[in-house]
Amino acid sequence: MTTSLDTVRERLRRFAEYEAAESSPLYSHLAEQAANDDDVAQLLTAAAGNDAHPTLLLAAAHRLLQTDPIHPLTRYYPSLGGLDGPDDRTWPLFRQFVLDHASEMRELIGTRFTQTNEVRRAAVLYPAVASLAKRLRGPIGLLEVGCSAGLLLGMDTFSYRYLLDGGEQITAGPARAAVGLHCALALGPEAVFPTLPRKVTVSARVGLDRSPVDASDEEELAWLEACVWADQPDRIRLLRTAAAAQRRKPPELVAGDAVDDLATAAARVPEELPLVVFTSWALPYLPAARRDDFVAALAELASRRRLWWVAMEDYAVALHHVLPGRDELSYAATGRATLGVVSFEGGEVNARVEAQAVPHGQRMTWLAN
Repeated sequence: MTTSLDTVRERLRRFAEYEAAESSPLYSHLAEQAANDDDVAQLLTAAAGNDAHPTLLLAAAHRLLQTDPIHPLTRYYPSLGGLDGPDDRTWPLFRQFVLDHASEMRELIGTRFTQTNEVRRAAVLYPAVASLAKRLRGPIGLLEVGCSAGLLLGMDTFSYRYLLDGGEQITAGPARAAVGLHCALALGPEAVFPTLPRKVTVSARVGLDRSPVDASDEEELAWLEACVWADQPDRIRLLRTAAAAQRRKPPELVAGDAVDDLATAAARVPEELPLVVFTSWALPYLPAARRDDFVAALAELASRRRLWWVAMEDYAVALHHVLPGRDELSYAATGRATLGVVSFEGGEVNARVEAQAVPHGQRMTWLAN
């Protein structure tokens, strides 16, 4: 199903105003201008439905610019060595570049997906996953739905440092790790951050994605880098570090649908292992009706084996389906993802809100006690 130009314009405006305004001056500027330029906005209509997101347009341009590193536009792209902030030349250069490469842009937009493997999200997911493992007192199996290259499946091998107001620090994970993550941590009223184990034993790690990415392939890794916002080069460095670490302990990646192939992917995790399914910012890419189907598929799978779902998602597209009535948590209201843990024990669905965090995981407010 093609996406209308009106829908694309609205998504570009919303992205510029709400998603990128505080964290990416470059992408906020480009999206705002694109929303008012039908020739550029039209390029994004090559993607279908929920895939026609502004980040896909920007990723396609970023990928093409990677192959033309002396183009004047690169001066505004820190990922490519640029040092300048957006000015009155940025948009004209961008516009000319993407229109000069319109056929390549449409090809990328029509065949690729936004597949950012945001490694820092592990700092938000880990407390929930580690607390589950601690309670279960044994090895667990991990299944990431919407895994891209599956870099988050290595979360147990990362080290974590949570920085509280006042200077206190909480550390978790192995003391020596190739990937070290920092996350600013605030505590909500009466909230208690869990005591995390130094080690979590993960005996199986499986990823499910409609188009898994092989991070050991330089061309595929280049696309993942292109999906990272170009004025946030530290995220690209972290992506490369995690990809290199993954080669020592690669997960099993399964190509398939989040709903139809969930059971097939879960079968790759031995049944004797408690299964922790996790998602991070994956459900917005499912049509609304399929989100209900996804929860139903989890419940059906949980009728046959022990299973928990850890979700770092917009409340409105994920936890809303199992914990209604908490609309104050939605991304539209807070600009934050909601971390929740859902169990399916005894045929009952129980959901618990653990935290809220900025989408890329740099800051988190812990809410559970």
